[in-house]
Amino acid sequence: MEKLRIVYLGTPDFAVEPLRRLVERERADEACGYTVVGVVTMPDKEINKRGTQLLMSPVKQYAVECGLPLLQPVSLKDEAFLEALAAWAADLQIVVAFRMLPESVWNMPRLGTFNLHASLLPQYRGAAPINWAIINGDKETGVTTFFLKHEIDTGDIIMQDIVAIDGNDTAGTLHDKLMLTGGDTVLRTVEAIVEGRAEALPQERLYKSAEELRPAPKIFRDTCRINWSGTLDGVYDFVRGMSPYPAAWTELVGADGKVTALKVYEVSKEEVEHTCPCGKLLSDGKSYIKVAVKGGYISLLSVQLAGKKRMPVGDLLRGFDVSGFSSAE
Repeated sequence: MEKLRIVYLGTPDFAVEPLRRLVERERADEACGYTVVGVVTMPDKEINKRGTQLLMSPVKQYAVECGLPLLQPVSLKDEAFLEALAAWAADLQIVVAFRMLPESVWNMPRLGTFNLHASLLPQYRGAAPINWAIINGDKETGVTTFFLKHEIDTGDIIMQDIVAIDGNDTAGTLHDKLMLTGGDTVLRTVEAIVEGRAEALPQERLYKSAEELRPAPKIFRDTCRINWSGTLDGVYDFVRGMSPYPAAWTELVGADGKVTALKVYEVSKEEVEHTCPCGKLLSDGKSYIKVAVKGGYISLLSVQLAGKKRMPVGDLLRGFDVSGFSSAE
């Protein structure tokens, strides 16, 4: 039987694991029913102003190591790119953490294109599903493979796998869990398609019409600002959901009106009754900084001043006097 020809599209670390699983299975098993014929990723990034130093994407690095054919289009609508892509004669395309594809790309293979999304669709459609699942205090999330169609993240679902969210997970640790699970899900999806047993179900069948669908919109700088008037769990989950990237931030306000911006990467929570106003800053000037919120205190553990490196709060206090600061905003 002729092998299914696959083209893989992806860019960051999250997209490397599924590609690795596919390639390793293909090269370890001569009877494997598919072959990866090419990889599409973003152009190399310039890392200096003169453009003389370029940084390859993680997917490109892996593809080069494996000797896989590679395309790096600036525009996905470029005719030369579309001709080169068509020349690979893919039966199936897989896209993981890439960019929005025009129909001329996703509709090219005879079996279509499927995507790996880092949520249990239809929940958390959008650009930042990992962050929002933690911010919203969810106890579980997962990954979904689904066929692409015109509306973003709405295509028919092929497979899903659940991943637990621990109480101390950050967006970074959850990213790694989902990446590993996603590698397995993509491989099993391909095997099901190769064997003709993949069943794609409309997303509407997976939730009740009355169920609230939580979105996962793109995160901007203003989105990352901590609201200290929130609840103890709400603020704690917000910081975890923004760590390590793009990172939650706040402003320390002095009695004289001086304002200092501070990124917050790690916190702990203390449930206790108090009479402090929300945002009140408390510190011994040596080992701790904590902020009053509804239901307790949030202790800052790992922070970063503008122009400085991330550091434990104890290191910050050795060179930064917080005695004149009364609140966080």
